[in-house]
Amino acid sequence: MSREIFYLKVGHSDTLCQIIGYPKSEIIGQDFRNFIDEEDRALVVERYKQRQAGEAPLSRYEFDVVRKDGTKRRVDMIAAVSKDSKGSTITTAQVRDITEQVHAEKAFVKSEEKFRKAFYTILDAVSITRLEDGMYVAINHVFTSLWGYTEEDIIGKTTIDHNLWDNAEDRQQLVAGLKKGREVIDVETTFRTKAGDTRHGVLSASLIDLDGVPHILSVTHDTTARHKRQKALKESESKYRLLADNVNDVIFTFDMDLNYTHVSSSVKTLRGYEPEEVLEQKTIEVLTPPSLELAMGAFSEIMELEKSRPGEFAMSKTLDLEVTRKDGTTVWTETSFSFIRDENQQLVSILGVSRDITKRRQAEEELQKTLESLRNAVGTTIQVMISALEARDPYTAGHQARVADLSRDIATEMGLSQEKSESIHMAASIHDIGKLSIPAEILSSPAKLTENEFALIKEHSWRGYEILKDVESPWPLAEIVYQHHERMDGSGYPRNLKGDDILMEARIIAVADVVEAMASHRPYRAAIGLDVALDEIEKNRGILYDDTVADACLSLFREKGFQFKGN
Repeated sequence: MSREIFYLKVGHSDTLCQIIGYPKSEIIGQDFRNFIDEEDRALVVERYKQRQAGEAPLSRYEFDVVRKDGTKRRVDMIAAVSKDSKGSTITTAQVRDITEQVHAEKAFVKSEEKFRKAFYTILDAVSITRLEDGMYVAINHVFTSLWGYTEEDIIGKTTIDHNLWDNAEDRQQLVAGLKKGREVIDVETTFRTKAGDTRHGVLSASLIDLDGVPHILSVTHDTTARHKRQKALKESESKYRLLADNVNDVIFTFDMDLNYTHVSSSVKTLRGYEPEEVLEQKTIEVLTPPSLELAMGAFSEIMELEKSRPGEFAMSKTLDLEVTRKDGTTVWTETSFSFIRDENQQLVSILGVSRDITKRRQAEEELQKTLESLRNAVGTTIQVMISALEARDPYTAGHQARVADLSRDIATEMGLSQEKSESIHMAASIHDIGKLSIPAEILSSPAKLTENEFALIKEHSWRGYEILKDVESPWPLAEIVYQHHERMDGSGYPRNLKGDDILMEARIIAVADVVEAMASHRPYRAAIGLDVALDEIEKNRGILYDDTVADACLSLFREKGFQFKGN
């Protein structure tokens, strides 16, 4: 910056004209105070008076001048008082424009303040060391807590003094790179704490200049916890893969588009493909058409359920699926699917486990054939018994057929399985088979039975059990027949069973037996009537008769229009 001398009220300089933006003609003879910012004017006047009084013959200070265009400039002025040849007092001043310097200093102060705040508030460990010898000149509190040293332990010492780096060569390479102008960004490193523990971190560093001396600014992010998690994850994955690769079951994962993301090596035993080949396959290539339809239907149901109530269910499904092999054959698998959620409870993948159940399926098919054969044999045996009973007592035979139809429809109305309904129908078809042991003249007698004759008839439940107990059957036919005259309150016969001690099949037949008997004609009496029979069931619902069975029976007649056939 050039320095100029001007004379208040008398002289001027070209530089002064440039500073305040006035032409020479407008400066000459003017009071310089007119060009000083109002806020600084009192300071300038005060210093002027001090010089005139001889208190401060030479003074230096800063103030703002106002340019002609209204803008302000900061100036630095050195003023002195002297005498001219005539003895008059004059003021000589040197003025320098320092506006840019002041702005730069302010910016530097702001920048330094921001740096200081960042240095002490950042959540990572920060240090500043001299490039030449590695001496620490500044560290933040995270640095002290991470390494376990105090500021007194570190400041003024070098990295070698404390041997913080787990590998000294790492620092040497870092310094060498910085000297060559290379920035260090996210370098994995390990270091030792004061207690001797090893920790892991990611380090970034760059060169900075402090008073003309090169220093290293280092920022270290502690990754020890992450490193431990990754190590544990790798160990877990290793164990998982070891397990997955040494079990017969095939373990696999799908993404939500049903693409394979992993499959265990055991797939080669199950399907004959290498895992790499399977990863390239689509679901349509893996399953036979019926199994594909079953699987996609189950998947769609789960997705609809998830849409309606997202995140609320632990999704899982087990299906029997037929899969294709590389040689063109198929194999049956029992496959369990579990749907995996992320931390936001969103479905992200599917974990599956497949087990070869081909032999089990074959055994089940053989068993089913055996059961079907047995069922046919039992049916033939029962039909023979029905025919024998019909030859002795046509009324009883017709009664059993009608009770069997009503019993089956009651079971269906209650929502029981078809298998259960058929077993009830078969048992009801022979529930009075014990009457084969009762003389025909008693069964068909039009007169009122004596007490002894009635006692003999009551034995038919037990005699039916004796006839059926050795018959091979998939159902407890003998026990159902034995219990069909028991009542819920224990008032039935022959064993006075009550409540849950009575088989559901027997409870159903008991209701159907009463309704048919009361609604039908007998040799010894006329039909009492269906309405009376239904009133009996309704009146003793939950007392003599199971309430669920009673409700189903009443619904069949009163709402569904059920009618006995051949009555």
